[in-house]
Amino acid sequence: MAGLNKDTPTPQDITVHSASRVLEVSFSDGASFRIPFELMRVYSPSAEVQGHGPGQETLQTGKRDVTLVALEPVGNYAVQPTFSDGHDSGIYAWDYLYFLGSQQAELWNDYLQRLQAAGVDRDAPMPEKGGHACGSH
Repeated sequence: MAGLNKDTPTPQDITVHSASRVLEVSFSDGASFRIPFELMRVYSPSAEVQGHGPGQETLQTGKRDVTLVALEPVGNYAVQPTFSDGHDSGIYAWDYLYFLGSQQAELWNDYLQRLQAAGVDRDAPMPEKGGHACGSH
């Protein structure tokens, strides 16, 4: 996670739209994004999703209908969502939310390509994970 600096845009308004399943974030530089919960969930910055290094990512599936059940502030630099599937270990710094919002098209394309390469459907349930708490194998 990149560190915040004086040039990092900060959220001026964050709105959870439960019915449409998007997080609307307006930033100090005038940018405004509607980030789908599914995108947030499949690109969670948590170790469970990202792994502990390059190549250790866990492809997320079955997240199309995921919702936010809570969104808690973390200091004055991030938020920590709790998703309806129980995932709650991702801390989304302002710069990461900005990245998700500004790169949505590229991230969706990458996600769909990774699903296709893995031969798995977007709505397939996640495979059961064995013993290791963060989901790495």
